[in-house]
Amino acid sequence: MTDDLTVATYDVADGIAWLRFNRPTKKNCMNPALNRRMLELLDEIEYREDVGVLVLTGEGDSWSAGMDLKEYFRENEAKGLGAVRQAQREAYGWWRRLRWFHKPTIAMVNGWCFGGGYGPLYACDLAIAADEAQFALSEINWGILPGGGATKVVAELIPMRDAMYHALTGELIDGRKASEWRLVNESVPLAQLAERVTALANVLLSKNPVALKATKDAVRRVREMSYDNAEDYLVRMQEAANSFDNDGRKEGIHQFIDEKSYKPGLGAYDKDRAVG
Repeated sequence: MTDDLTVATYDVADGIAWLRFNRPTKKNCMNPALNRRMLELLDEIEYREDVGVLVLTGEGDSWSAGMDLKEYFRENEAKGLGAVRQAQREAYGWWRRLRWFHKPTIAMVNGWCFGGGYGPLYACDLAIAADEAQFALSEINWGILPGGGATKVVAELIPMRDAMYHALTGELIDGRKASEWRLVNESVPLAQLAERVTALANVLLSKNPVALKATKDAVRRVREMSYDNAEDYLVRMQEAANSFDNDGRKEGIHQFIDEKSYKPGLGAYDKDRAVG
């Protein structure tokens, strides 16, 4: 099967790359062609100078309904274990790439988010959902466990009793419940979703990009470390960030101490100015 380059698309506006699942008639479920295309597009976007934030969303009324049962499961299983493993590598590969993406990432969950969709949901640094969005670990309803990292996602993000209920029942929850359970940061009415995500992206665009990358990596890494190991890691990360962009750090201190032109607790320094 020839890959369809339109299964995922993006455009860039005002520093934000809007990356979209683009199989709306299939509820944006992820087939092998989409997984391969996503990895290609992340390569294209990651170091573009006109991109500071990536937003992942879906065309139509869905974010992603998970893995394509026909193309990802049935067709690959018919080809044998090698095809299954290759499909897994392609899917998990772009999710992993997204987790460690060079720019901050936001999941804009505009509709259905099921099963395998939890992989890229977790990979994004932040997540804003529509109140009307629908979430479910639907695997139990067709006789398998939530694989592909989905069980890890719910165990990582939400309390154990809620995680058990979510995984064992396969019941739908809406964006408000997903926010209450902390699958997402917050939910807003669908009509306000793009506006809210744009505002959040603009907050991130105002920050020092070196500090953003170091911080988002640190949050993911230290969760699996002891306190002492995390303390040592963060000292080394701060030193590395300072050596890479010491002028930016000096400018922030200069604007705060010398100019008194901003307060760190109330906003970001002007990162576009040179050290005075």
